[in-house]
Amino acid sequence: MIRGIRPLLRGSTYSGMLFACCGALASLLLLPFAMLPALAWPSAPYGVQAVLTLLVWAALIGVVGLARTMRRVLIASARRLLRVPLPDPVAARQPASSPGTGPTPPVPAPAAAPTPAVLPGVDRWRTPLWLLLHVALGWTGALVSGVLFLAGLTLPVGWLRAEAGLSLFGWSVRAEVGWQRWAVVLACVLLAAAGCAVVTSALRWLAPRLLGPSSAERLALAAERELRLAERNRLAHELHDSIGHTLTATTIQAAVAGEVLSADPVAARAALRSIEESARAALEDLDYVLGVLREQEAETAPTRTLADLPELLDRLRHAGAVVEPELSGDLAQVQGTLSRAAYRILQEGLTNALRHGAGGPIEVRVAAAPDGLELSVVNRAGAENRTGPGAFPTSGHGLPGLAERVRLLHGEIEAGPDGPRHWRLVVRLPVRLSA
Repeated sequence: MIRGIRPLLRGSTYSGMLFACCGALASLLLLPFAMLPALAWPSAPYGVQAVLTLLVWAALIGVVGLARTMRRVLIASARRLLRVPLPDPVAARQPASSPGTGPTPPVPAPAAAPTPAVLPGVDRWRTPLWLLLHVALGWTGALVSGVLFLAGLTLPVGWLRAEAGLSLFGWSVRAEVGWQRWAVVLACVLLAAAGCAVVTSALRWLAPRLLGPSSAERLALAAERELRLAERNRLAHELHDSIGHTLTATTIQAAVAGEVLSADPVAARAALRSIEESARAALEDLDYVLGVLREQEAETAPTRTLADLPELLDRLRHAGAVVEPELSGDLAQVQGTLSRAAYRILQEGLTNALRHGAGGPIEVRVAAAPDGLELSVVNRAGAENRTGPGAFPTSGHGLPGLAERVRLLHGEIEAGPDGPRHWRLVVRLPVRLSA
């Protein structure tokens, strides 16, 4: 029994009834307009006029429900008063920024499908149907619960004057004994509260089905989640490539500066200056990634492209590496996503060459052709690299991250021993070279 009356003791039950009554009262604003056809047909019977008014009133309520603003208002109200977890309607996404004008991701990511202005098929009628049921339940609950509650308040006054009972729609209840009278009062109040609970429960059951995400919105929400996941993966790649390269290069540069500090101060200062430049570039990347993770707007995205490749090679030379670049084709035509991805691929390959190489020159080849782009890094393999491809990345994320980046660009990747003493990384990206 206690479990049965528990809903009557919750504040959410009565806040939901308030929500229903607000919808019923708001519909009164449309009643004068609904009465116009009946007033224009004065010769019609009273019953026909009443039915006509109700039909026009329902039609006007349904038309109001077609407005997208009304849907947002109803969702926000249901969340607050019905305590139903409803997501906001999915807004149409803005088109992605063009290359060079903003933080365009270096790896293609699936775009979320925009929500249409009017939901197709039956979806467009879900909000009007909700509004009609909302108003109907509001009026029904308000009338029944209101009559019962008022009866519970007024019966004691009548009993003080004379032996009286309750008569409603042909039904009458007469109580002769004092405790029976108060039992009738309690029954009226409990029935009124039960009516509120029934109306609130009905609205809570209907809200997710009529105000919740439609089929089109579920697809948009799924695409949005996929987009956020792709963005997080992209940021993880960016952070790994940038910070990993910087830590490797600065460690080697610091060792070089320490060794030549007395014998060659000029070289030591150059190594320290390269450490400063590398750390500053890494801090820019880190600030951008942290800003995105905190859902803040970054001023500018770190757009490293093939145009920054000479600077990357200079930092490696300051670290004591011997770099032999071979550039062919018109690299200026390689722009946008392809250029940024190519830079990160070369950065990761050179970082691994520095970290795991056994000295000797590092051969870097970039060849731009009309049908794609080929990148290659060849270095003398260290002892850990001679055991096979699985031993190449010590962290376990470098080579798999490269493979995933290349796969998203529909390219090909080869990584492994090149003879008994070298390691070779080759990436082919069949992407158009125009912007």
